[in-house]
Amino acid sequence: MAKHAFLSASASHRWINCPPSAKLCEGIKDESSPYAQEGTDCHELCAYLVEKALGRDAPDPTEDLTYYNGEMQNCAEEYRDYVLEQFERSKKFCSDPMVFIEQRLDFSRWVENGFGTGDCVIIADEVLHIIDYKHGLGVLVESEGNSQMMCYALGALEAFDDLYDISTIEMTIFQPRRENVSTSSIIKEDLLKWADEVLKPTAALAYEGKGEFKAGDHCQFCKVKATCRERAETNLELAKYD
Repeated sequence: MAKHAFLSASASHRWINCPPSAKLCEGIKDESSPYAQEGTDCHELCAYLVEKALGRDAPDPTEDLTYYNGEMQNCAEEYRDYVLEQFERSKKFCSDPMVFIEQRLDFSRWVENGFGTGDCVIIADEVLHIIDYKHGLGVLVESEGNSQMMCYALGALEAFDDLYDISTIEMTIFQPRRENVSTSSIIKEDLLKWADEVLKPTAALAYEGKGEFKAGDHCQFCKVKATCRERAETNLELAKYD
């Protein structure tokens, strides 16, 4: 494992808000759960259905999915239909848009060893569209200001900006079990400004375990939240007001 791989895009909401948490969480093994495996299974099914619809050769994973059921099939089909709809829409911007499924995206220009996997990336002139599937029911995920999506968008720009004249990035969270399709957009210049002024310096602090501890909603999936002094003190202050 690379030395700084712990600064993942999926955990960026936490380490951007609380840089020292990255070092504290490093080395603590992720606990697997049925919910996580269910999400993984549906991602595999989603990828297969989209690839098949695009006429590409892809193996059917259904028999190997632990949590496959009718609901999962319906969710994956809804996702496939949405991706195809957006692909057709992208043809308004240019004659040869491209669709990448489960695409590795490298944003290490701003975060050392920073990379992730984009569920769907649609590239055309003018608009780059990142689509991320969420299978969870517990937390409603929004696209506006979503640092994971912004990191993926940076990785897509690094890979494809020379091939297409991209000016706007659209980011969509597709969360069918919450009936949530959340889309936001940002112009390329503003995304790059955020990357240079916020993402890069904060990542540098996180590497060293520096910066200030800060409690908030980003604590929800932190591996050390049970023993975090900052979180305990914040909760104590809130309790006083209650």
